[in-house]
Order: sequence, then structure tokens, then C-alpha cells
Amino acid sequence: MRTDLQYTHDVARRTEHLYAKVANVIPEVEWPTHAVYVDAINQLKPQMGAVILAHNYMTPEIFNCVADFRGDSLQLAREAAKTKAGVIVQAGVHFMAETSKILCPGKIVLIPDPLAGCSLAASITGADVQLLREKYPGLPIVTYVNTSAEVKAESDVCCTSSNAVAVVETMAREYGTDRVIMIPDEFLANWVQGQTQLKIITWKGHCEVHERFTAQDIRDFRAANPGVVVLAHPECPPEVLAEADFTGSTSALIGYVGTKRPKRVVLVTECSMSDNVAIEYPEIDFIRPCNLCPHMKRITLPKILRSLETLTHRVEVDPAIGIRAKASIERMLAVGKPVRSYQ
Repeated sequence: MRTDLQYTHDVARRTEHLYAKVANVIPEVEWPTHAVYVDAINQLKPQMGAVILAHNYMTPEIFNCVADFRGDSLQLAREAAKTKAGVIVQAGVHFMAETSKILCPGKIVLIPDPLAGCSLAASITGADVQLLREKYPGLPIVTYVNTSAEVKAESDVCCTSSNAVAVVETMAREYGTDRVIMIPDEFLANWVQGQTQLKIITWKGHCEVHERFTAQDIRDFRAANPGVVVLAHPECPPEVLAEADFTGSTSALIGYVGTKRPKRVVLVTECSMSDNVAIEYPEIDFIRPCNLCPHMKRITLPKILRSLETLTHRVEVDPAIGIRAKASIERMLAVGKPVRSYQ
């Protein structure tokens, strides 16, 4: 961590417009600590020809104050594919940085902390996918982007929670089948099963953040906050989704809030997302269930600054794996259109 950064009048002036955005979620007393890093990062980015991609689960000072592109995994993959910047800093977890590297093999892709992993990505290997293909010959394998490059390389197509139903149905039509393998998130696959007539073959992988929510949690939210609207991510257990008013990807949950404008809402997903959405809709009362992703929280402003200063930690993907994984990702970008309904 840099110890030479000082909160001066100039730093305050250069960052005051950014603090105005996050003032309702970051106490004023904490801002000087963030501001020195925000200012240093924003000055260094153009010098390095760098952009920062920030997932919805990043903390507000990262998501709102230094990110060039923000969104869910699908949105960030699209931005990685389009950007002309020579350096990409992934404010997210390792599989996201791998995806950026796969789509941009000639660019420098950095992850501020190489230990920022993912329980879903750790739940399955490329060898596991090969065994599934042997067990279910001829069936398409749809792989959630929360996976390693080697798993993507062994798959037919990737998906995110925002386009999973569209991708699964497209692959079933292309293969002429009523059965599709969907890995690794069991709960997401079960939710997709409920949105289609297809038979979904699942894998028993779970997100360590979302699997902790329970149906009793939802009932407790409602009891303590009369009239609250409950929005849940499909990585949650099915009994949680059954208690929710709406289920959707992070982008769909944000879309619901923006379209419906509920007076009081709880987002049953990673904690920081509520802060980021609350910044856009200050008139809405957000009840915050604080399940934090320990991997996402490894990414901090000091680590982002160090990553830019030292061009570490570089993410590399074996070219032979990258070519095959890229085909799965590009197929996702071509066929999977997010479907949003807030009825």
C-alpha cells in the first residue's frame, strides 16, 4: 500500500464530483482515504493506456469512481471484446480476467489480486467436462462463465445468468435435442429448467455467497420490513427463489428496480450491489442483506493502483486452450440475447 499519497486541496477538488455520486453510501469521514487512490488511479489510467472493468459486486468507490466499464459478466465480456485499450484491469475475479484475456490475447490483462477466485469455477475441471461428454454423447454442453478457461474450452457455448435461457434453447434447437447439459451452477440450471420445456442435466456446483441465503431469511426480511419487494439472483437455492417476488441476473435485478421503482427493496445477492444500485436510485429504501463475496473483496483501490504501476498480476491463457474457449464465448455473444420481463 502506498504511504506517500496525501489528501490535498487539489485531490479534493479533482475528486469532489465523484464523491457527490457516492456520498449516500460512503461516509464523508472515509472519503479522504479512498480519494487519494481514486485520484492516483484516474491520473495513471490514460498514461498506461488502461481501462478498468468493474463487476456489479465491486465496492462503491471502485465501481463508481475508477471503473470505465461496469456491469455483469456478460456486459464486461462484451466491453473486453470491444475495447481498444492496450491494458485491461479486471476489478472482479480471476475467471473474468481470463475471459478478457481469451477475447483479447494481444492485450495485457491484469488482476489486482491473483487469489480472487470463485467457488463455482473451482467446482469443475476440464477433465470433468470430458467425462460428461462421454456419459451424454451428442448433447450440447452449456457452461456458465463462472468457470476456468479449460472448462470453457471443453464446452460448446458459454452463458451468463442474464442470457442462460436463450442460450440453452438456442443450443437445443441447433442440436435437435430436448436435453441440454448445463454446468456448473446447480441452482441456476434448476431455475433455467423452470423457464423452459427442455430437460436440463446439472452439475452440483454452488456459489458460496448465494447458497447461504435461506427461505427463512426472506421471511425475516418481509417481517422486519413490511411491503418490501424481494429480488433474488438465480444462483440462490430454489426455496429462496420461491419466496422472492422476482428472480433474475444482476442486470435484470437492476432493470427491475429502474422500471418498477419499488419504495422498499431487498436484493438477494452479493452485498455491495445494493450500494451501487442505491447510488442510482437514492429515493428507494434498500434493505441490505450483507453476504459478501470474499474473493470480490480482495480487489481494493490500493491493489488496483499497484496493479497499474507495476503491470501485475498478468493473466495468461495457454493459446491452444484460449482458441477453443474463445469459440465458446463468442458463440455466447452471438446467440444469447437477455430476456427481461418484470411482470
